[in-house]
Amino acid sequence: MQSSTVKTGAFGKIFKGRFSVFFFVLGLYLSLSFLVRCSLMFWSFGNLESNMVHILRAFLSGFLYDLAVGISFLMLYALYLLVFPKRWIGLAVDKTFTYGYLGLMLFIMFFSLMAEFPFWDEFGARFNFIAVDYLIYTYEVVANINQSYPLPLIIAALVLLEALSFFMLYKTGAFARSFSTKTSFTRRAFIALPVVLTGLLLLTVLSNKRADFSNSKVVNELGKNGVFSFFAAYKSNELNYDLFYPKLAEQEAYLELKQHLLQTNQSYESPAWNDIKRLTKDSNEIRPNIILITIESFSAEYLSAFGNKNNITPVYDSLANQSIFFKNLYATGTRTVRGMEALTLCVPPTPGNSIVRRANNDHLLSIASILTQKNYQPYFIYGGDGYFDNMNNYFGGQGFDIVDRNRGNPLSDNIKTKRYNIEDADVNFENAWGICDEDLYRQAIKYADKSNAQQKPFFQFIMTTSNHKPYTFPNGKIDLPQGSRDAAVKYTDYAIGKFISAAKQKPWFANTVFVIVADHCASSAGKWEINIDKHHIPAIIYNLPVAAQKIDRLTSQIDLMPTLFGYLHWSYKTALYGKDINQTKAGDERAFLGNYRTLGMLKADVFTQIDDRKNVKQFMVSTPDDSLTTVQHPDQKLVKETISYYQTASERFTNNQMKE
Repeated sequence: MQSSTVKTGAFGKIFKGRFSVFFFVLGLYLSLSFLVRCSLMFWSFGNLESNMVHILRAFLSGFLYDLAVGISFLMLYALYLLVFPKRWIGLAVDKTFTYGYLGLMLFIMFFSLMAEFPFWDEFGARFNFIAVDYLIYTYEVVANINQSYPLPLIIAALVLLEALSFFMLYKTGAFARSFSTKTSFTRRAFIALPVVLTGLLLLTVLSNKRADFSNSKVVNELGKNGVFSFFAAYKSNELNYDLFYPKLAEQEAYLELKQHLLQTNQSYESPAWNDIKRLTKDSNEIRPNIILITIESFSAEYLSAFGNKNNITPVYDSLANQSIFFKNLYATGTRTVRGMEALTLCVPPTPGNSIVRRANNDHLLSIASILTQKNYQPYFIYGGDGYFDNMNNYFGGQGFDIVDRNRGNPLSDNIKTKRYNIEDADVNFENAWGICDEDLYRQAIKYADKSNAQQKPFFQFIMTTSNHKPYTFPNGKIDLPQGSRDAAVKYTDYAIGKFISAAKQKPWFANTVFVIVADHCASSAGKWEINIDKHHIPAIIYNLPVAAQKIDRLTSQIDLMPTLFGYLHWSYKTALYGKDINQTKAGDERAFLGNYRTLGMLKADVFTQIDDRKNVKQFMVSTPDDSLTTVQHPDQKLVKETISYYQTASERFTNNQMKE
């Protein structure tokens, strides 16, 4: 073939010799990455910043990340081309390695590029720590992918793309040139070493933080590369507050915090500047059973009370009118473990991983500490395997008895608690994430009956999963087909109705309070780093012996359980950050919102934001869409208050000050 006679001595012909395949595949990856970036930009066009300079910068920086990743994929192949003996070029061993290595790398490349789209759809971001976490739990994730997407079609598409790539490599003569050009070691080094050094330099110099140069989350994420972001998240799955975030002097931080923690019915136990333990005083205490239902991905926007016209939550809408209904409540995060952290520890979202997933998170001061003082036995009831996201070890470490599928995943040795299996005979429907909500609620009734027979007040933390992709549930329950979010929401709502109806037949119902709240919203994607409207969730306290009411005051997810304790008139000691909204002075309401790296506090119509680059930003929040407008001269009082909450919470966990 003509390609076999191509001379490779000249610098201008380096793409047409031994390295033809290398540069072809690298160019293919860069081209496809550019197309993915363009597609994501148009996908989120409505949330895109209009500053063309910023968009251009995102594409230029994105090219560097793409180049770094592309070279990384092919670095081993570049070194192979360098050291492989000249006399063996074109032999069977050369072709076998080349075909095998390229086949593997192309599959990974195509898969990573395709996977960007569903991830962007749900999170509005490149791969991040969520993708890292999901990689750990292969059963749930693989099953979820298989049940949510046409997996055989995806695999077929990947194989087809690989075959097309090999065909193009053949037709363009790249394979022929690579296997016939017997270039000397010196000339190969002239090509390979600069390529490898460029890749290493880019990997050394680049960091994901460099792409975060604007207030627009979309622009910042466009300037990244999914694979690069994945490994960046893997390396920094926990963030040290002291190293990365703005700080106050330690004593100043605590004194600032203590000004804001105190409720009107509380007093500090000690005058020490770093002691936040308070005594809550009340009278006429009642101790009903408490069932806390945490609904997966239940955004406020699904309720008719917030303008939804699809009638997908008729049960919840009806219960809200009979309950204490929180209309201005905000989730702390965008993942289930953040909701669990907020509801049980009543603490702002510390940076990095949720405390639920960290080491040394047992025997913390939590709502369980207060409940056990009141003689409750807390249960954690989950329809899947609670090893996922370390949930069982976390709840077991706080003294909860565990009810889950329990398929061969033991608790840590230091967790001394009871664990009960959900047996196959009790399961009518199950998908990747666990049993359907109806089956889960039957377990709740089973253990409520058990506790009632023992004449002991019970507390149940129930975590549902039906409102999670793949959005599947038992047939014949609702009038919508499976597979859509609206259908899953409507089934979730239907199951709550069946649960309440079944509970009403029980002798313990009259003395049982139901708290029904979301863990987080269905999506976090949006224009800004933190999208306030994507944290708005509903919550109700049903069956309290008080008149129904609507609470319009700004409330944080961490305030829900302390507010319940207030309705029960409990006196107790606390070091929680959450407050009873009814014992909070007017103007002191605030909500905490975070997304792993970026943290913020909403107070009135001002949102103060801090991040792991020690930046402090402040925004005015406009209604009704919660859009943000940058404040040029931040209110320093709000800045200090924000930092004091996050700094002390992070340090208290790190230094074991959250321990009982």
